[in-house]
Amino acid sequence: MPLSLAPAPGVWVLLSSTRDPAAGRLTAQDRAHARRLTGPARRRAHLAGRRTLRALLAERFPEAAAATVGYGPTGRPVLPDLPRVGVSVSHSGTAVAVCAAYDREVGVDVQQPPQEVAASLLRWCAPHHRTTLLALPEHARATEFAWLWTVKEALGKAAGTGVAGAAFHAEPAPGDTHGAWDGLNWTSLRNSSPLPLSCAYGPIREPT
Repeated sequence: MPLSLAPAPGVWVLLSSTRDPAAGRLTAQDRAHARRLTGPARRRAHLAGRRTLRALLAERFPEAAAATVGYGPTGRPVLPDLPRVGVSVSHSGTAVAVCAAYDREVGVDVQQPPQEVAASLLRWCAPHHRTTLLALPEHARATEFAWLWTVKEALGKAAGTGVAGAAFHAEPAPGDTHGAWDGLNWTSLRNSSPLPLSCAYGPIREPT
């Protein structure tokens, strides 16, 4: 069952899956884009993401329910005809998450925890909390690492740089549920989501 969440006032997240996607109405553009992708798994994931995005838009931003979806220079999805509505999409395994808000930059990320997390990866990605994470049992360490990674990814998407940008250096402490980084706020939906899922969002912009 899709799960609808509100990490902040006016910021909406919908968690779904490729096996049971939210019942959004696909557009001809959505289907055409899927046909250009290679392989049934990629096409299925794309359509599940678009269904989930369409469902969230129809519920919260009905004027954007059938809007054209484009992509910015870094690959971030945008609604070129409705620039006031910020959107973000994430896939991991069979999980799909989308986020939308008025007059804000947003980013969302969902992660299936990996089977294991090597000490070298923690030294690279979480130097400040490496010792704490290494002390956890393997499953708990992998899950906590996934939560940390969703924050980095969500911030990178909201900033428009991706995780390869400065957002890579954001490093919440294990168990943190919210914080701020470089003018953006982030929330990890630990009390609501069955999977590691975080959302980042900027300040409200003045509409132009």
